Amino acid sequence: MSHIHIGPDVKKKTEEEDIECEDDLILACQPENPVKALDFDVSENRTEIEELPPIDHGIPITDRRSTFQAHLAPVVCPKQVKMVLAKLYENKKIASATHNIYAYRIYCEDKQTFLQDCEDDGETAAGGRLLHLMEILNVRNVMVVVSRWYGGILLGPDRFKHINNCARNILVEKNYTSSPVSGY
Repeated sequence: MSHIHIGPDVKKKTEEEDIECEDDLILACQPENPVKALDFDVSENRTEIEELPPIDHGIPITDRRSTFQAHLAPVVCPKQVKMVLAKLYENKKIASATHNIYAYRIYCEDKQTFLQDCEDDGETAAGGRLLHLMEILNVRNVMVVVSRWYGGILLGPDRFKHINNCARNILVEKNYTSSPVSGY
């Protein structure tokens, strides 16, 4: 499986204990070729949007010396997803994060379907859980990147709560959803 890596080409993995959940079976299905997905034309009729969308940064959450921060950008085509990732990686602090987990959902008007994908960046199952949250909140035409700076203390399953809380907070703050979901 190939991955899109913009920025440092270093394999990062925090030694967190993998907790098996029934949800993981659903979320474990990743697209076979995410690189191809990013080159996909959302609509034959739509001209590609070349501009870098504005990027908002959420309030960081810190727990046991690990810090999590969400970054959000409106996206309407996969090319913008690449542009946002490249722009975020220009920031040395974001580029140095242990993990930059992301997910995006783009609504294809003519096909009435979603083009969506996610990336764990070494934080096992985190991208799938983030995408699942975005599906539950029924958000569209947006991407969320959650940066995690590992503080040396294992958080276990709490790390997923922090990742999704960061993401949900910025999605609600920027009015992508009006129905906050608890329990993540």
